[in-house]
Amino acid sequence: TFYIPMDRIKYFLLMLLVAMLPVAFTACSDDDDDVTAGINVDLEIPATIVAQRGGDLTFAVNDQKAPVESDVVFLEGSGLLHECVIKSVSPESVTLTLPATVESGSYNVIVRRGASRKTLGATSLNVVNRMIDPEEGTTVYGFISNPEGDGISGVKVSDGVNFAVTDADGVYQLKSDKALGYVFYVVPSGYEAQLNGILPCIYQTTKVAANVPERIDFMVNPVANQDNYKVLFLGDMHLAKRTDDLKQFATVTTDINKYRAANSGSKVYAITLGDMTWDLYWYDNKYDLNNYVETMNSTFTDFQVFHTMGNHDNDYKGTSNMTAKSAYRLHISPNYYSFNIGQVHYIVLDNIDCSNYDGTTSRNYTSRIVPEQIEWLRKDLSYVDKSTPVIITMHAPVYSPNSTTGFTYDVANYSELLSAIDGYTVHFVTGHTHKNYNVTPSSAITGGKSIYEHNVGAVCSDWWWSGHLTEGCLVSTDGTPSGYSIWDIDGKTMKNLYKAAGTDEKYQFRSYDLNNVSFSEEDIKDLNNSAMRNEFINRYASSYPGTKNNEVLINVWNYNPSWTVTVTTKSGDPLTVSKVRAYDPLHIAAMTVKRYNKANLSSTPSFVTQNIYTHFFKVTAPDADTDLVITVKDEFGHTWTENMARPKAFSTNAYKL
Repeated sequence: TFYIPMDRIKYFLLMLLVAMLPVAFTACSDDDDDVTAGINVDLEIPATIVAQRGGDLTFAVNDQKAPVESDVVFLEGSGLLHECVIKSVSPESVTLTLPATVESGSYNVIVRRGASRKTLGATSLNVVNRMIDPEEGTTVYGFISNPEGDGISGVKVSDGVNFAVTDADGVYQLKSDKALGYVFYVVPSGYEAQLNGILPCIYQTTKVAANVPERIDFMVNPVANQDNYKVLFLGDMHLAKRTDDLKQFATVTTDINKYRAANSGSKVYAITLGDMTWDLYWYDNKYDLNNYVETMNSTFTDFQVFHTMGNHDNDYKGTSNMTAKSAYRLHISPNYYSFNIGQVHYIVLDNIDCSNYDGTTSRNYTSRIVPEQIEWLRKDLSYVDKSTPVIITMHAPVYSPNSTTGFTYDVANYSELLSAIDGYTVHFVTGHTHKNYNVTPSSAITGGKSIYEHNVGAVCSDWWWSGHLTEGCLVSTDGTPSGYSIWDIDGKTMKNLYKAAGTDEKYQFRSYDLNNVSFSEEDIKDLNNSAMRNEFINRYASSYPGTKNNEVLINVWNYNPSWTVTVTTKSGDPLTVSKVRAYDPLHIAAMTVKRYNKANLSSTPSFVTQNIYTHFFKVTAPDADTDLVITVKDEFGHTWTENMARPKAFSTNAYKL
């Protein structure tokens, strides 16, 4: 054993570092800077190149500055050097043989002569298995194939304005002005998109000027027995790195993965309904669309998740509809597109018009489908037989409940939308409201047309507040638990239900024994502001004063007019059930009370229970002790029953998921 003083060790390390510096600088110079002595070579390197795998690359020579045959030409990209054999050289051009190992990507073209090298230019190389000649007027063209290289015919390709269809060989030719900067294909029935994490690879950005033809290929994977599958519709997530949202989100994604595992014999897809993120917190909390994708990719594997754009997925710093959506189009998908799964045609629309954005947090948007999108919708549906069921997702709802006629329409250009979908059976699936409600053809607002809307409760419930303030109580302002909608598709037949995260599909309603539900000034004893105290009392305490009237309130969050709600005593005596509007008591207790009970509160807290909702039912029991049997049935033959033992206690602990 021997001892070396620390000062001697430091001295030795310093001398070692100094000795290495020339080596480090030399290596850096060789890697990052050209050493061009004696290399008088100048080639015309196009910005984009399409080349056949293992084929030839030909470059024009500038000013007769051609390489010599002993030179070595490399393609440098992704940290790799690929040597290209010089096949022929003339004063006008040089032809290289492309190695079969080279894949599509961005490359520097480098010539090396002895110890010297020179970078001649950079290019985006598209390596293909077969060459295609663009037709006159074509600006985007390509090949859609399966993994074996066989072309797929009849596939629609669009730039968001126009369409082209692949021919018998799988080739498409699109006349596009590239205004939106990308092209996408409509996934055909019997196939799936390839995946980049959870994102289906359905689109690519254009890279050269509008008048320059460029090639963009896609590959699709064949899927057997695709007529039977499930789709999970995921409402507002609002991930923003606040109110413990990522921790709470994990409880929902764990539930989704458990559901997928329990249904491993079925193909399961997902479609979000917008507001995956929260644009303000892209900047304030450094959690943006990229972070959202990272979160999803770390959570799910082998899961096709299509996306719908929400108002909070627009960049509030944008100053036009185009600039507000640019980040979303870059990181997620086109803001409107379509695809097929089995015998159902899916259309994703964007009804958040940001034309009035001014680069501030005012977010002056309109619920409107811009005219060019309506025209695209007409063209898309022109390829779809009217016997095909159509599911259209948007973020903001088409219809909203009101207190008089039942529903009003929310989309500013509603008549244009109805005209575009005329003759089709359409199910709109939407989010935005953070609550559940359903519109069916029986509603006066639809005019008897085969139009449905399913407004789906939020994954984040009430922006993650109730679960943040009362752990385990993730509940939206209308009482809908955090969860997602499950659709079972069998050919053209569709069934759906709402699944609360953390429990099974049997949990479809919640009952309250109102003899034991009350709110009062005692709940907000820390609140000093008299106006806010009166607001709480007039809204919540007056609705639930604790009067012992033997009433039972039932919240059936996914109710539609085809459902039935019946209540009997335990001995079988039927009771009269009335449909009512109500505040949800659990949300008041789990979130609203805690938001009001603040000493310095000066205005109505955000996200509290502010509206009465329509999917409530009330029944009066004979007395305080009579047990009840509550039965709820939907139009698909599902029956859910609660044997309600009364008196039934009310507390947030009693309803935690």
